[in-house]
Amino acid sequence: MTIKPQLFQNMLRVYGHHLDQGRRMARYRMLLQQALPSGDVVTPSKDSRRKQLVEKIAREIMESLMVSESANPVVEEIKKELQREFGFPMEFRYPPLATEIQILRKEGEELQEITGDEKRAVLEKLWRITLNTVNETMI
Repeated sequence: MTIKPQLFQNMLRVYGHHLDQGRRMARYRMLLQQALPSGDVVTPSKDSRRKQLVEKIAREIMESLMVSESANPVVEEIKKELQREFGFPMEFRYPPLATEIQILRKEGEELQEITGDEKRAVLEKLWRITLNTVNETMI
């Protein structure tokens, strides 16, 4: 098999561009590190990074998965735990053009909206249950 000189030269040219770009990026990275004051750099501990990640996932579950008809086992577990705590099943929705989640109490075939202090209590309990569940299921 023969390789045409043009293809070989083209490959070497591209390889040279990659090397130049890598050197340029290394130089920029070094300049950025020199520009940042070394005393202000804070590296969070492993526990705080985990806590941030757990909170981010819990927020995502509350904002999107709870209101969807998701068959996610974590969401199902959270809903069951919430039902055990309050003694009745709930449904979560975002009404059109609303910015706040709507919590509905299921009583047979009827749905009744939960408002006020009861809603605040449900949301607080939902947040704690979601955090605990996510924390337990994460490796």
